Amino acid sequence: MKTRIEHDSIGALEVPEEVYYGVQTLRAAQNFYITGLNMHPETINSIAQIKKAAAITNFEVGRLDKKRADAIVKACDEIIAGKLHDQFIVDPIQGGAGTSLNMNANEVIANRAIELLGGKKGDYSIVNPNDHVNYGQSTNDVFPSCGRLTALKLLHKAEKQLNRLYDALSEKAEEFDSVIKMGRTQMQDAVPIRLGQEFRAYSTAIRRDISRFEHAKREMSSLNLGGTAIGTGLNADVLYLQKVVRNIALVTGMDLVQAYDLIDATQNLDGYSSVSGAVRTCAVNLSKMSNDLRLMSSGPRAGLGEINLPAKQNGSSIMPGKVNPVIPEVVNQVAFNIIGNDVTIAMATEAGQLELNAFEPIIFHNLFQSIETLTYAVRTLVDNCITGITANVERCRDMVYNSVGIITAICPHVGYERAADLAKEAIETGASVKDVIIEHGLLTKEEMEKILDPYSMTEPGISAEELLDQKNVKEF
Repeated sequence: MKTRIEHDSIGALEVPEEVYYGVQTLRAAQNFYITGLNMHPETINSIAQIKKAAAITNFEVGRLDKKRADAIVKACDEIIAGKLHDQFIVDPIQGGAGTSLNMNANEVIANRAIELLGGKKGDYSIVNPNDHVNYGQSTNDVFPSCGRLTALKLLHKAEKQLNRLYDALSEKAEEFDSVIKMGRTQMQDAVPIRLGQEFRAYSTAIRRDISRFEHAKREMSSLNLGGTAIGTGLNADVLYLQKVVRNIALVTGMDLVQAYDLIDATQNLDGYSSVSGAVRTCAVNLSKMSNDLRLMSSGPRAGLGEINLPAKQNGSSIMPGKVNPVIPEVVNQVAFNIIGNDVTIAMATEAGQLELNAFEPIIFHNLFQSIETLTYAVRTLVDNCITGITANVERCRDMVYNSVGIITAICPHVGYERAADLAKEAIETGASVKDVIIEHGLLTKEEMEKILDPYSMTEPGISAEELLDQKNVKEF
């Protein structure tokens, strides 16, 4: 394998002749083989967009000649189009607060620009990674801005899937609106509820998550680009400082602003912790919903069996016919991982010192994983579970009428203590609540039928007759 010799402040190193990265990237790859993973493609695209905007801005303010600026921009465009991604070889988890990725980008862009100008890779007199590609920048404003751009892109994709989930749950809420089932608290029979109401509640929780994601996107739209090393803008042209965020907004097509306080935005990373919190909260909601789906579909004969989840694959290598709730199970597992990632992000956010937080790499790696896995989990939840759920109407009805939970409705008429005695008797004898009430002559049949109508119990303040009119549902 042919090599070229490159130098940095550490010394000389042989770099494969055909590669676009250079000596600093190679050292990083040797030092940080941690996850065995590559940088997220959106991270690579985001840093290329930043370098493109920086080159455009430096040319506009007279700090970079047109020939070099055009070559850098063209090299960046190739990367944004998906080329040269294999030249980004540094591990997502790295020491140095992201310097390894920044230099990986600088070297790849410089060497491709050199080629475009007719030179040979490694001839940095033509285009220099530091003096030209990185002009007016520091890892400390490039890397955080790259993280925010990547998070914005991933949040946008996640929000699309959450909107699909909201729509799917809303449709099921309408479909199941007439299905009366037993509500439960602490895993015990409580009072009747409509299955549609449960699904409506799920959709309401997801709507709140979507609102949190909107706020998270606003958090990520403020960049510290232009602050250079510690937010003071050292070595950046004043006009560059004023224009660079406008140009990155034009390059990305995103609504971006420069941070109000660049020093704060460089040293404090609470925005990432806030975004992670929104993703974690969504994961918690999804996991709780998945728990409910697994419980309601349990059985199908020896469990609750109130709903049927779509059968997606065999559930056992030994038990024929067994079908497991694999989609809710995978959503649960994604949620567990996201919650763990959130703890890591919180600890790394807290661990910064003075003017910089060195632990952005682990923050970004875990945050991007959380957002992306949540996106895929929601997608499979919609496509392979929610849209195919059906209700076991008869099973739901039977459990309502065989439950003592409906006795709660007669408390205002006979008192809590008397109602408790009746419930105890029904449980001990196996008789229905209605039969026990009739036997004791506490209410007339007409009064009892009206009070214990399950529909009226699910809509406080609306009579059974009015509800039946409104919903056009059939009486059991």
